[in-house]
Amino acid sequence: MLVSSEEEELYILDCFSYFMLLMALMTGLTLLSENVPYGRYTSTKYGFPVNVKVAWFVQELPAFLVPLSLILWASPEKITDLPNQVLLAMYFCHYFQRSLIYPFLIRGGKPTPFVSFALAFVFCIYNGYLQVRYLSQYADFPEGWVSHPCFITGSCLWLVGWIINLHSDHILRNLRSPGETGYKIPRGGVFEYVSGANYLGEIVEWAGFALAAHSVHSFAFAFFTLIILSSRAFAHHKWYLEKFEDYPKSRKALIPFVL
Repeated sequence: MLVSSEEEELYILDCFSYFMLLMALMTGLTLLSENVPYGRYTSTKYGFPVNVKVAWFVQELPAFLVPLSLILWASPEKITDLPNQVLLAMYFCHYFQRSLIYPFLIRGGKPTPFVSFALAFVFCIYNGYLQVRYLSQYADFPEGWVSHPCFITGSCLWLVGWIINLHSDHILRNLRSPGETGYKIPRGGVFEYVSGANYLGEIVEWAGFALAAHSVHSFAFAFFTLIILSSRAFAHHKWYLEKFEDYPKSRKALIPFVL
């Protein structure tokens, strides 16, 4: 039986998704004994330092440009379907801000080790191709999917998570006055409830995206995000409690009032 090139590519995209799930599990096991080498946990054993603004801009840019090139030059078949358009808009909205705005708003910050920078760069290419190629070419949703509870709930979660993430980043950027150094306790917004408010926002964002997209491809991304960012949130929470005697004891690490 002959297999079309489209069937072959869809099979490859599926394999990419399962591989991402496997990598998430392996990464999760590694992070049980090792913090992500970034920011306050930076270490020279992970390579030479890269300026934090340069690192963020370069590593995140492929997540925007690679998918954009797919849309402009690959003539995708599903680009005119409304559910696909909304989901693609969610993806591009996040990465437009993350790659073209966020890096230039960073104030100070420790350099990023080259290994962390390189891994993030590769992931952004990998995931950008996976998510956008599937949504623009292969995702086939049932009639009326935009009014389905999964799509509506997922879209609302994405929006709430996106807003939490942006607001939390704003709080973190403004912790220090010009010329100040050192760390301070973040206050306001969702930081009143959890130490990793920015991480919670992004986890909720991509969980909503996965619910609305309803595919193994989007689930793999959401699961990978959960593993990486929850580890950072718990590490930050422990660090804050050790560093600041007056750190709010009622504040949780990631899930308000729970965990």
